[in-house]
This record gives sequence, structure tokens and C-alpha cells, in this order.
Amino acid sequence: MDNRYIYEGASGPWELVIGLEVHAQIVSQSKLFSGAATAFGANPNTQVSLVDAAMPGMLPVINEVCVTQAIKTGLGINAEINLVSIFDRKNYFYADLPSGYQISQFNHPIVGKGYLDIELEDGTLRRIGITRLHLEQDAGKSIHDQHPEKSYIDLNRCGVGLMEIVSEPDIRSAEEASAYVRKLRAIVRCLGTCDGNMDQGSMRVDVNVSVRKAGEPFGTRAEIKNVNSIKFLALAIHHEAERQIAILEGGGEIVQETRLFDAGLGITRSMRSKEHAHDYRYFPDPDLPPLVITTDMVESIRASMPELPDDKKARLMQDYELSAYDASLLVLEAETATYFEEGLKCLQQLTSKTAKLLTNWLIGEVFAALNREGKTLEECPVSSARLAGLINQIQSGVISGKIAKEVFLLMWESGEEAAVLIEKHGLKQVSDDGPILLIIDKVLGEHPDKVAEYQAGKDKLFGFFVGLVMKNMGGKANPELVNKLLKGRLG
Repeated sequence: MDNRYIYEGASGPWELVIGLEVHAQIVSQSKLFSGAATAFGANPNTQVSLVDAAMPGMLPVINEVCVTQAIKTGLGINAEINLVSIFDRKNYFYADLPSGYQISQFNHPIVGKGYLDIELEDGTLRRIGITRLHLEQDAGKSIHDQHPEKSYIDLNRCGVGLMEIVSEPDIRSAEEASAYVRKLRAIVRCLGTCDGNMDQGSMRVDVNVSVRKAGEPFGTRAEIKNVNSIKFLALAIHHEAERQIAILEGGGEIVQETRLFDAGLGITRSMRSKEHAHDYRYFPDPDLPPLVITTDMVESIRASMPELPDDKKARLMQDYELSAYDASLLVLEAETATYFEEGLKCLQQLTSKTAKLLTNWLIGEVFAALNREGKTLEECPVSSARLAGLINQIQSGVISGKIAKEVFLLMWESGEEAAVLIEKHGLKQVSDDGPILLIIDKVLGEHPDKVAEYQAGKDKLFGFFVGLVMKNMGGKANPELVNKLLKGRLG
């Protein structure tokens, strides 16, 4: 067994078994069964219809957009689309669920078995099975920190359409779990079916964790609810694995329960004993007939889908000879891929070399500047066209790579184009033989001892001479020309 998947305990190695349930809020203007709005951040209880509030006599009406989004996501995760699916009532009682039940899908979901292929940091590929994707309503939100003695209820989220995507228990490490969620998030964002904003709760993960000795049956699992970041996902898994191993090695038993991850303490805490599915008393919703879709509808949706991240990655690697690592970074976020491809359109010479140069500047200088200022790519003051303009100036020999970094900072601060700033600040590269030869002769004349050492075989001194020439010319000399002329003078 691969050592990456082993937790060492006092009694020897343990294997981790993980299954994930990802709740992805559907991008739609209205809720799953009502016309109420779904915009994030509205004042409490201002986006609640009579259906959402479970007023007597109100009947649900399915939102076609939510159905389309679920089918699109199912196709994106290589899954079977079921032409007939059934909505059920899942009965439980929380203050933020006015009806006392959630409309969901149980035995007959809209999307069946699928899979995701994930790539780990060392390049290893793993296929993670997906059990199903089903449609359901979200619950409202209970707020406990606004009053010392009272809890408040906000029903704005109640009835919002969710896709619950359930994996097989194929995941064996926190790294795999993180890669799976990262990949799934990239797909739904690319498709436009979920915005993936985990910090806003529109994508949440329930993590089922158990441990076992290699080759033994699955152990008793604990479910960690509503993890809302990939960082916290990994921390929760590590802590839960260590907790369960300590209990088992101490002679105890794991209790099947629901737990919460305390991000402040970095631990999981018990929430309640875990109900089994039959405790929810599922039965078909009498107000909703079976949902029937056609093969033509599925194929029409398939034809309308954008290029998926894996396909885009393969194309970028083939067309521009990018590494798997670089291509993966470019397709991880839809905004990054769009920025990059818009930049490609503005390059004067579109070759694998210029594409690589654009990639390096995007994932290097641009990302670093965005991180420093806490900005997103959508807020970047340097547009893709202007970054490509900077690449054009480097490629045409107007400026060197070193000067380009200075120009980039000026672009970031001013929003002006590279060509304008180069002219304004006198940063154009010197590419004439005459001025460069004058400086070369000056440098060599000042260091006759070093010249003699070089000509006696100390080749490493060549870099010393290049550095002095560039310094004397304020970094504005064409580096390739400096190398060529210096070699000629040294003989």
C-alpha cells in the first residue's frame, strides 16, 4: 500500500476511508420550487414566498433552470442521466425548515453513477467514483450570535436549489479529498451551475471519515458537517483520523455521529448521534409527479456545454507545449483561463515561447501582486490585453525581462499600457553595438587582471563581466547583444 495513505498508530499502520457529500447551490434566479429570488446578502426574510414559508395550500412548481443545471453538472462529472427521477419528502424538524420536511430525492435521483479523475501534487492520477447527484431544497439559516438568549431565523435560503453530489468511499487521504473538491469546484464554475463560493455557503462539504487496518472491512464512520473551505477540509480530516485511531488503540469504539469542525481550535466536536436514512421516513412527495426528461433534452444540453477544465488543459498542453503543472493552474479557475486566452489573442507572435512567457507572468507576477493586495483576478488593474502588450515589448526586444518587471509595477500603479510607460520613463532597451561596445571596453580596461584570468581558462568570470556591463548601462542593454559582443572582445 502507498505510504501516503497510511496513518501510523501505536499498534501499526491505519488506512483512512473518506466519502464526501458536496452541497452545491444552483445558479438560478429563483428557488427550486418557488419564484422567490436567490440573491446572496439580501436583508433577512425578504426573499421568502408563501411556498418557502410552508403556508397551507401552497404547492411546489419545479424550476426548469435548476433541472437543466443538474443535468449539465451530471454530464460534467461523467455521470449517467436518469430520464425519470422522483422527488421525496425527507422528514426532520428544525426551526429553519418551516414545512418539517425537505423535498429531496432518494431512490431515484436525476443523476446516477459517475466519476472524477484527480491529479495529486506528485502527478499521480486517481479516479474517484461518484454515487449520485440529486436535487433538493436548502434549509433556512439559524442565527445564534445576535442575542444572548434568543436565536433568530432567516428563511431567505429556504427552498434554494441544491445539488448534492455524493462520492463513493474511494478517497484515502486529505490530499485526495482536497483535490476532489478543487476539481469539482472548477467544473461547476466552468459550467456556470454553481458559483463555488465556499465562504458564502454556496458550496459546502459533509465529510464521512473512518479508519481501518489494511484489508479489513470499513470501520464506523463519523460525519463532519458543513465544512466551508478546502483548507478546513484537510485539517478536519487529519484531526478526525487521529481522534479515531486514538480511541480504537485505547480499546474504545467509534460512535456513528455527526460532528462539527471548530476552525479556531482545529478540532472536530460532537454535534449529535447520526440518524440512519430510514429515520427520515422518506416517501414520494404527493404534490410532485415524477420528473421526466428526454434524450433529446440531455443531448441539447450536452451540445451547449463549454470546454471542461480537463479538455482545456489537454488543449493548452498540446497547442502551446505548456507543462501539466502550468496548464493545471490556468484551468483551475474559470477567470484565470479566460484571462489567459484573452491575452493569447493580443500577442503579436503566438508561439509556444510567447504562450509560456504569458503563463509565467500570469502565475508569477500577476498572482503575486494580487495576493499582496488581497484582490481577485477580476479586480486586477492590469488587463489581459495589457499584460500581452508587455510580453510583446519583451519579445520584440524593446525591453529586457528585468526592465519588464519595473514596467509591470508602473502598469499596476497607473493602469497605463507598457509602450506608453516605456517611452515616458525612458526604459527602452539599448540594442546598438556602438554604445554597448564603449561600455564593454571600459569594463575590460578597468579589470585587466580578470581579463587575463578569463583568457587563461576561468570561464565563470564571463558572468562577472556581463553583470558589470549591465550595471554600467542601467540594466537597459540588450542582454543577448551584450553576451555576443563581450565574447567577441574577449576573444
